Amino acid sequence: MPRIPSLRNRLKDTPVNGPKKVLLAAPRGYCAGVDRAVIAVEKALEHYGAPVYVRKQIVHNIHVVTELEAKGAIFVEEVDEVPTGSHLVFSAHGVSPAVVNAAAERGLQAIDATCPLVTKVHREAVRFARDDYEILLIGHEGHEEVEGTAGEAPEHTTIVGSPDEADTIEVRDPNRVVWLSQTTLSVDETMETVRRLRARFPNLQDPPSDDICYATQNRQVAIKKVAKDADLVIVVGSANSSNSVRLVEVALEYGAKAAYRVDYSSEVKQEWLDGVNTVGVTSGASVPDELVQELLADLADAGYGDVQEVKTAEEDLIFSLPKELRKTRSGTTDERALGGRNTVSSEPGCNDL
Repeated sequence: MPRIPSLRNRLKDTPVNGPKKVLLAAPRGYCAGVDRAVIAVEKALEHYGAPVYVRKQIVHNIHVVTELEAKGAIFVEEVDEVPTGSHLVFSAHGVSPAVVNAAAERGLQAIDATCPLVTKVHREAVRFARDDYEILLIGHEGHEEVEGTAGEAPEHTTIVGSPDEADTIEVRDPNRVVWLSQTTLSVDETMETVRRLRARFPNLQDPPSDDICYATQNRQVAIKKVAKDADLVIVVGSANSSNSVRLVEVALEYGAKAAYRVDYSSEVKQEWLDGVNTVGVTSGASVPDELVQELLADLADAGYGDVQEVKTAEEDLIFSLPKELRKTRSGTTDERALGGRNTVSSEPGCNDL
């Protein structure tokens, strides 16, 4: 999919009652798991040369996928599309053991870029299935992450897609039930689902630690603070990005008068800004910050040059790259072995609130 070019000076500076400003949520954009996965593909291309194959989108962002395609990555839906003996990267969302086995049977050299926080949920699923618990997996059926987690223990797993579904789920033994969740869900909706499950199954077990990832929670907390003061919220992120879609929903739930998701600033419509004094801006966990900067530049053209950063947390977590990619071709430790692009920072002229 070709990258949509930024269109400058499209948005007009139309008058509104009062001053115009942008509330810029922080944290926003790339999380540690996304950073690790994207660098893994880049380094695989450096190590092995193009093409390197990637099962599914490495992360759910059009721009990232397009940029990696330009460097020589080939994205496929399933492993049977990959030539025997090729290098194959598993996406940040994780895969089931069946996919791992299929790749091995084709002689593929697999590199696992699964987010470590997703891997943690996989291990929980294996452990609870081994102890003969029924796993109620809260998540969206068909999402790669849910397919991967459910694939660890398919005979023990039931997917719960919403709070309403919690009211009808049936289990074998209500005394041996545990809930796990997709890592990129709405925190509030997930806990409502858990509440309803526990009302029916009082002995429902909790996971050892929170399954919803720190980045998903942090971005939702930040947009909640922004939304209450925003006439309009714009979320940069792709339609298949669960955490980006959730940010729009959270913004509306917590007071934004309107909220939209865009892949690129060029998708912002002039009429969205009619009568708007305050625009809230954030981005999903798989979005590079350059796309947010393009949006801020276009909003400045429309008179929203006063950018105030609303910071609710600091993030400094980084993850080691897959073991195959921690060395350079000469065998020395690569300086990027721990990943860790610094993608979220205070912008020039921003004021913390």
